[in-house]
Amino acid sequence: MNVTATREARGDRDERVGPATRWELRGVTISLDRPVIAGVLNVTPDSFSDGGVHFEPGRAIDRAFEMVEEGAGLIDVGAESTRPGADDVAAATEWARLEPVLEGLRDLPVPLSVDTMKIEVAERALDAGAAAINDVSGGRSAGLVDLVAREGAGVVLMHMRGNPRTMQTDTRYDDVVSEVSASLGAARDAAVVAGCDASTIALDPGIGFGKALEGNLELMARLDEIVALGSPVWIGPSRKSFLGELLGTPAEERVEGTIAACVASLMRGARVFRVHDVEPVGRALAVAWAVMAAGAERDKRGRT
Repeated sequence: MNVTATREARGDRDERVGPATRWELRGVTISLDRPVIAGVLNVTPDSFSDGGVHFEPGRAIDRAFEMVEEGAGLIDVGAESTRPGADDVAAATEWARLEPVLEGLRDLPVPLSVDTMKIEVAERALDAGAAAINDVSGGRSAGLVDLVAREGAGVVLMHMRGNPRTMQTDTRYDDVVSEVSASLGAARDAAVVAGCDASTIALDPGIGFGKALEGNLELMARLDEIVALGSPVWIGPSRKSFLGELLGTPAEERVEGTIAACVASLMRGARVFRVHDVEPVGRALAVAWAVMAAGAERDKRGRT
């Protein structure tokens, strides 16, 4: 086994290392030298904020190309809702929703990731051209990581307690950041042992998945501790219920809250942002990035 990859999987790295600078997706390198937007494409009738909006394949395909025009560097397609309390969807149903959309996106100019926990769906999605699997089970789905390793695909490992039906029944942690970080580090370690190259693995702290308001806020406030694991950090605060708790607004009126959460996460090292509202989030991140770059340049001059 590659010694460097093994050390990275354990998180055995120089503490001064910054955020990861690239993410490898099945022959495609996503540069992380600036923020990357992953546009959310829910091909579902029941997702929490946009269920049914893009359920018809033609509308979903049009929306994917529209998000690319708005600045998305990746499209994340899902055909099973993972909102709190969501019921399981049969693999055949999930694939029936995905297949025509993936077929219509073969010429999309950016990579596709598919949000699924089922190995049979993931296998078909990779065969259809997907470059990555967004695994909200965090590597716990039987055979999924092994499949990704065989295919050389990218993978997002997310932290979640239980499953979507049960995840909000216990949101207590002694130290949410330390526990989530340890869990993600172990999941990445297992993925490397299964054959995944460390450069193909991104980590997601799972905002809104088995966390209370305070836990979500603390994860973003201390996101640099997860960034220190050395893998690309993917984060998805878009329109989540914790923003509704803070702002008292319905899902469709949480754009400003999503922007604030993304900017705060960017400043602590997140580089991939899974969002519904691609254009306004992208504009805000571009400004925040420019400010950060100016500060880094000033610090560099001060050291010379």
